[in-house]
Amino acid sequence: MQRKVIIAGGGTGGHIFPAIAIANALKTQAKGDIDILFVGAKGKMEMEKVPQAGYRIEGLEIVGFNRSNIFKNILLPFKLIKSLGHANRILREFKPDVVVGVGGFASFPMLDRAQRHGIPTLIQEQNSFAGKANKVLSHRAARICTGYDGMEKFFPASKILVTGNPVRSSITQSHATRHESLVHFGLDANKKTVFVVGGSLGAKSINEAIHALLASFVEKDVQLIWQTGKPYFETAKAAAAPFSSHVKVLEFITNMDQAYAAADVVISRAGALAIAELCVVKKATVFVPYPFAAEDHQTSNAMSLVNKKAALLLKDNEVGAQLGTTLFSLLQNKALIEQLETNIASLANPHADQTIAEEVLKLVR
Repeated sequence: MQRKVIIAGGGTGGHIFPAIAIANALKTQAKGDIDILFVGAKGKMEMEKVPQAGYRIEGLEIVGFNRSNIFKNILLPFKLIKSLGHANRILREFKPDVVVGVGGFASFPMLDRAQRHGIPTLIQEQNSFAGKANKVLSHRAARICTGYDGMEKFFPASKILVTGNPVRSSITQSHATRHESLVHFGLDANKKTVFVVGGSLGAKSINEAIHALLASFVEKDVQLIWQTGKPYFETAKAAAAPFSSHVKVLEFITNMDQAYAAADVVISRAGALAIAELCVVKKATVFVPYPFAAEDHQTSNAMSLVNKKAALLLKDNEVGAQLGTTLFSLLQNKALIEQLETNIASLANPHADQTIAEEVLKLVR
């Protein structure tokens, strides 16, 4: 009997790539005898990334609450009602055995409707501070797979399984070496290298802080791989032109395993996917959490590592003034880099996707 699973959610790479990793693990464990349908939000990046990974996707007309412009929320109740109706129709037509929610706008309507129809649901909560929607949905969920321990304060303890967060197989199974990766980026294998990544769209505060430090990278003979995101790319490219011997500017990096392998130190936002990947690749990291994420969950994510001496943290409003001092002093402190690498490696769970897939298949009746 072919099993049928819906995976709902998306909005950012931090939701989409773990969802695809779970889908791939389900296909492996079910030996291909499984039908997987993704449900995302129209206009969001999952509508492009999921088909590229070889899966079908349906889009709901759902949007999130706009915190910066209250007037843009006028249509939100109507879009939610329409999305709930669309979710009902998807359930009737696809007839899933299980619905998995990975977070993001489309997750709530699908899980809410599935629960009301008596279809088992599994929540994959990636962050150390649970979102409101998942807290509401958790009471009727069959299983809650979390990326962090201590989530009993948000969810019923009996339903929680700490699995860690799924990481793309291109990273967990990578054989990229430091030397090969530096050559790939056109850099010198004998120089210290920093990798800066602010998420798929970049991070304004980090980009501006790096922009101001470009001359210092050359002065200190340190190399930089700088993923800027689309909004800042042209500005960064022009600014880095005089420093091209040491600075490589890219709008978006697809071969993240090589960027990680090339780096001695990483500067990153603190989304759940980024943290899971950095644990797997064992990198000394300075986190700059995005302060406007829902419930400030990125700061909570980063602090869970900082408290275990597995990473450093700079607040978003401090990064302009303090990044240079923090970064260049860390690069000179071999003992601290080794301590951070050892401690962050101890938090890695490269098999989270397989563990979550096992839990999903247990729910098939």
